[in-house]
Amino acid sequence: MTAPHVSPPDDPTHHPDLPPTDPLLSPLTGWTRAHWETVADRLLDGLLPYATPGFAQYRLPGPPSHSGAWSDGLEGFARSFLLAAFRIAGSAGRVGPALIERYAAGLAAGTDPHHPEHWPPIADRAQPMVEAASIALALHESRPWLWDRLDDGVRGRVTEWLGRFVGATANDSNWRLFQVITEEFLASVGAPHSREEIDAGLARLDDWYRGGGWYTDGDGKKFDYYNAWALHLYPVLWARIAGPRADPEAVARHRDQLREFLGVHQYFFGSDGAPVHQGRSLTYRFAAAAPLWAGALADATPLPPGVTRRLASGTLKHFTERGAPDERGLLTLGWYRPFGGVLQRYSGPASPYWASKAFLGLLLPADHPVWTAPEEPGPVDTTDTVLALPAPGWLLHSTASDGIVRLVNHGTDRLPPPPAADDDSPHYSKFAYSTATAPETPLGPDNHLALLAPDGTPSPRGRIHPLDCEGDRAASWHLALGHRVETVSVVHGPWEVRVHRIPVDGVPVREGGWALADDTGPPIAASGPGWARVRRAADGLTSTVVGLYGWGEADGTVVAAENTNACGRYSATPVLEGTGALLVTLVALGTDVPVTGADATLTPGGTVEIRFPDGTRLSAGPASPPGPGPAERS
Repeated sequence: MTAPHVSPPDDPTHHPDLPPTDPLLSPLTGWTRAHWETVADRLLDGLLPYATPGFAQYRLPGPPSHSGAWSDGLEGFARSFLLAAFRIAGSAGRVGPALIERYAAGLAAGTDPHHPEHWPPIADRAQPMVEAASIALALHESRPWLWDRLDDGVRGRVTEWLGRFVGATANDSNWRLFQVITEEFLASVGAPHSREEIDAGLARLDDWYRGGGWYTDGDGKKFDYYNAWALHLYPVLWARIAGPRADPEAVARHRDQLREFLGVHQYFFGSDGAPVHQGRSLTYRFAAAAPLWAGALADATPLPPGVTRRLASGTLKHFTERGAPDERGLLTLGWYRPFGGVLQRYSGPASPYWASKAFLGLLLPADHPVWTAPEEPGPVDTTDTVLALPAPGWLLHSTASDGIVRLVNHGTDRLPPPPAADDDSPHYSKFAYSTATAPETPLGPDNHLALLAPDGTPSPRGRIHPLDCEGDRAASWHLALGHRVETVSVVHGPWEVRVHRIPVDGVPVREGGWALADDTGPPIAASGPGWARVRRAADGLTSTVVGLYGWGEADGTVVAAENTNACGRYSATPVLEGTGALLVTLVALGTDVPVTGADATLTPGGTVEIRFPDGTRLSAGPASPPGPGPAERS
């Protein structure tokens, strides 16, 4: 058994107000409930300078979202109110009275159509729908200390504002659950609502379930952290609001599916607490911990209490040690530092405060086992793992020696069903993602195979067509310059071997390994015939790409960039360029990872046999039967 990879100790100059660590209760992170409360208070206090006079909006610095500053100000109120509600309820109201008073004042001002700080109305497919759900959740969880103490006029205006959701049309995605939450809260306070709309939203969620604990976020192959911080989370919170009105069969089904998901979700966190960097809305950061707490809250988790806290505290600690929140106590638009590459059009200055969901654990009393049980190691802390996830088409492989989790992607592209355009996104189209790296943004050569057009333009991956995902291998195909390119990935330890079958020879091909990034300076680069490598000086993290078969004397190069990576200012990617109809590539990510001694051979039956650097032999399987030509595909 290898020693677990432990986060670096707290820097008291960067976190002067954090409580002392507790190595007996929390031997892996040192963090306790007091740390969570302190970070929550810092986040809430950091917002105060940006509150409007009536506290109905928080106008944070930064570029506005496509919804505009008025909606962004509401977003600041709603998402921070969710955090405030967890903090208030978790302490049974024993917080400074000013916290309760300012959100009560904001509710009164925001719902008054004649007040200069009033909120934009809820309308079809508009951003206030998202924020209405956070307000409804916060009102429910803080009810004895806020809702019950509002005067009748304010309560009437709140239900009138929320009530615009009744009969409105939400986007056909996780937004359907915002309607469920908002209207269930209205039902709980005796306000007009539609039971049919609530039931329809929950039924739509069932349509998206793909098994194994995985939902797609709407039609298509849309798998990412919305499965964690929305599609599993809101059913748990809906059941808390609905109480005896909830269908017991639906509640039991959601709990079972959450339990199954958490059995997998625990593998998405590195030993340093970092979640796998994949998908959209990554600026929500430690919101990835929300379903861990939800499982404990709903008695729907397979994880021991000490593992739940170790994983959740690990990811909150990971970000606080790396600048989120920043020195002002603000969550910026980025990952660690501000970084626009992880943003979407809907991202506004207050959007990162969906991270408030991570503080759901404060609703569990201080004497609950998740707070009192000693921390236990997470999966990556103690053993190497390979885990096939057929629903999203992913392979996870992690290594305890360096605490890194790697995700190999042969199933999700976030594209709507055809005939939608096959656009690439750096957070969905790559062959691999990890807890230690981020993709180049905009699109770079990292973890991508491209056929190069005559003018040198690289082909996109486009729509991913899954073929197989089982054991230690996964496969898919995609179209590149009109050709069906099939790829099989086989993983072992820190290595992935990719077998690419390209039905045309002589076309230039480029393949990249992992992009490494560092704030202190460019990664150290080296390359030669058939190989390339980059290494981070500070910790020795290394990314290597090696041609094992078909590449011949392909050129190994390194592509360097600046300000294109969420993990650091300077980044570099090892790359191979060559030609061939069958190409076998070894990609490696880790510290002290050998790459010599690996090879690949092609048997007469068309099977690629692989020898990994540690001597392990695995098969990539035979080529699949030829697929239909491009003109025949839908």
